[in-house]
Amino acid sequence: MRLTSLSDEARIALENVSDFATSLGSPSLRLGVTGLARAGKTVFITALVHNLIHGGRLPMFEPVRSRRLTSASLQQQLHDGVPTFDYRGHVKKLVETRVWPESTRLISEMRLTIAYESASFLGRKLGRGKLNLDIVDYPGEWLLDLPLLGKDFRTWSRETIERARYPARRSIAKAWLEHLVTVDPSEPADDEVAERSHRLFAGYLAAARADAHALSMVPPGRFLMPGDLAGSPALTFAPLPVQEGGSVPKGSLWELMERRYEAYKDVVVRPFFRTHFARLDRQVVLVDVLAALNAGPAAVLDLEAALAEILSSFRPGRSTWLSSVLTRRIDRILFAATKADHLHHSSHDRLEAILSRLLDAAVARASFAGAEVDVRAIAAVRATREATVRRNGEPLECILGVPQENEVFDGRRYDGSEEIALFPGDLPDDPDVLFERVHNSIPDDSFVAERGGAAAVAAARRQATETLIPDLRFLRFRPPRLEMTAEGTTLSLPHIRLDRALDFLIGDKLA
Repeated sequence: MRLTSLSDEARIALENVSDFATSLGSPSLRLGVTGLARAGKTVFITALVHNLIHGGRLPMFEPVRSRRLTSASLQQQLHDGVPTFDYRGHVKKLVETRVWPESTRLISEMRLTIAYESASFLGRKLGRGKLNLDIVDYPGEWLLDLPLLGKDFRTWSRETIERARYPARRSIAKAWLEHLVTVDPSEPADDEVAERSHRLFAGYLAAARADAHALSMVPPGRFLMPGDLAGSPALTFAPLPVQEGGSVPKGSLWELMERRYEAYKDVVVRPFFRTHFARLDRQVVLVDVLAALNAGPAAVLDLEAALAEILSSFRPGRSTWLSSVLTRRIDRILFAATKADHLHHSSHDRLEAILSRLLDAAVARASFAGAEVDVRAIAAVRATREATVRRNGEPLECILGVPQENEVFDGRRYDGSEEIALFPGDLPDDPDVLFERVHNSIPDDSFVAERGGAAAVAAARRQATETLIPDLRFLRFRPPRLEMTAEGTTLSLPHIRLDRALDFLIGDKLA
């Protein structure tokens, strides 16, 4: 799928050259960090930077293990027109008030300069090395907009309406689908009808993304986080019933919605791709697999589709010095299953296996293009500890943590101050068994249509949202208190495998 024109590529190359000139030739690396809602993007970036600046516990990060990492410091970011990532504010929330920072809603950047000793004898003779790490934080929902560049309004409308009629979505989209029946696309354009259609459609997308359903395929992404574009015509459209054949009447509702759809691509999607996404060197995609497992088979299949859409938009390939200046390619992609601290460590490998299974087809395409892909189960900030407790004389592997205020478990509401032991359950050893259960739980649409009636639809929805792993138990825990050494030094934020993630993402640039 081609997302850019020749003029777009020329502008991207010019902006890359400008960045290179601004850095005065110092090596730089642009790292994109994204993920769908509540996957932990803000926490990941904050923890990564905090551990590098404060000499965190990163034993599997080779420059730290070999004692070659000498310092890391915050610098002014390059682009004055992009908000700066609020690192200090997020650290304050995590460390002082022990609350999680707010989710990413807009793009932001920050620059971290890392000083290191070269791993080679010749490199050490040439002096200390330096890498400028530019971190770009953006919502994963924006990635789901990129495929729109290859679709016209007719194609997008047909696909979106068909998806809304899936058993797991039909009740969520009920108000909007009922409204669609009353809409005639060939009628003269009416702003009130357009606004109502958009409002009902956006409400359906918001409900689909909520925790109860945890569905991932919810483009257009800006409908859920409009920012300063809220209320603009470019964000006030919705799919319409597709009428095959014939010309579109001039001044019709269809013409209005189609024009606004194209404006959305021109005003929102193309500038994001050209200015930010097409200029990344490395990419982290954070995935909340546990939320999908919790929500049921439909959420898992939806996540699988969303990951395939996301990866299809990347520009993967092997990077050279010249290509990094002119036509950047993403040569390493890390897919990280977040919130591994919600499980006992014995399930971490299983969590990685499930994410790998979700990515099978999409990863094969990226790897073929020359990009290296890694999959890890991580917790950028570890909010729990592990312990063994006895129940009826039998050992039970549990996690210990402080549930957030108002979290409810077994009928009890917690106030955010009490530490509890929780048996989170175990993930299955074989992900294929899980996915067989997923596919068997999704009813065939033709079967639902044949049986007909509200009872059949309700039964289909129950199947699509039934619990996949009944014994799994998830609570939201507060960030941990930072530990101190015997000398009174405060340690950095604890984590799970953040060091391995760092080594894959930037370790080769610090050799």
